Amino acid sequence: MVQESFTLIAGPCSAESREQVLAAASGLKEAGLSYFRSGIWKPRTRPGAFEGVGHTGLPWLQEVQAKFGMKVCVEVAQPRHVEAALEAGIDMLWIGARTTANPFQVQEMADCLRGVDVPVAVKNPTQPDLALWSGAFERLAGAGIRQLSAVHRGFTVHGQKKYRNVPLWQIPIDFRSGHPEIPLLNDPSHITGKRGMVPDVAQMAMDLGFDGLMVEVHPDPDSAWTDAAQQVTPARFLDIIKGLETRVQGNGKGREDLSSLRAEIDMIDEGIVDLLARRMGISEEIGRYKRANGMTILQIARWNQILKQSKTSAVEQGLNPGFVEEVFKAIHQASISTQRMTLTDQED
Repeated sequence: MVQESFTLIAGPCSAESREQVLAAASGLKEAGLSYFRSGIWKPRTRPGAFEGVGHTGLPWLQEVQAKFGMKVCVEVAQPRHVEAALEAGIDMLWIGARTTANPFQVQEMADCLRGVDVPVAVKNPTQPDLALWSGAFERLAGAGIRQLSAVHRGFTVHGQKKYRNVPLWQIPIDFRSGHPEIPLLNDPSHITGKRGMVPDVAQMAMDLGFDGLMVEVHPDPDSAWTDAAQQVTPARFLDIIKGLETRVQGNGKGREDLSSLRAEIDMIDEGIVDLLARRMGISEEIGRYKRANGMTILQIARWNQILKQSKTSAVEQGLNPGFVEEVFKAIHQASISTQRMTLTDQED
């Protein structure tokens, strides 16, 4: 179970109707939320998709405040969104990943918020760019915004299949190292894209010492107008929160608890597997190219270059070059097998 100081934000991806918003809030009233979330302005990837109810949803959130005593938060992507939300008394704003990726937009938001004392959360940009994420906070801090928090929602990585947005845990870890004063939250809904995976990612965030969670919760997820697959019911959300294990931070001597170290190892191992999968996918493409151009699978000059480069990098990183050589030989053999399969497929 999470501690009282842990930030919990939950609610539907999109506000669809007054009844839906109130049903979600009613189901979450015993969850001890820090904020009830609901999107009313929805930046979508392609035109024609549902882009939110807009200003119409603000009174519904005001009713959540009045009826359930909950603080509420919404995503804002333009100055007019900020102005409308503040006028309606929305308690917290968040800047989404697509907006964070555009420094011009972030600066416009910062200028609009200048002189306003309201909590603002910033999701990481869609691309894995730590400097871009940090830059958004610098712009907001420069405008005098002091109540800032970061939301890790994963990153777009072409070709991967397990996650909707790959967590790339090292990036939020590096963010925390550079900004220890900014609370770091995790959004397992957008990382996974699948409700069944939400508990595992939420627990990983706990294991790594995150300060909170933002989870998408819908009274009837399968009928949701947006992101149906990643939303959970209020009852399931309560079960997930109750099942989370809190980890201690260190033993008083600056060393992390063993469970946190193991969690970081798990994170790195998962990343290695993801990279290997991507590498084999590229090897398959290379195999098709070689087949089409009558080239041999083994290109000895290229292999020698790879081996030399990997051993040099190993020395620079303080690793045993012999160990790294054996790893790359295994990878190379798997790559040859993958390319060979493209020839077999053609022959069949």
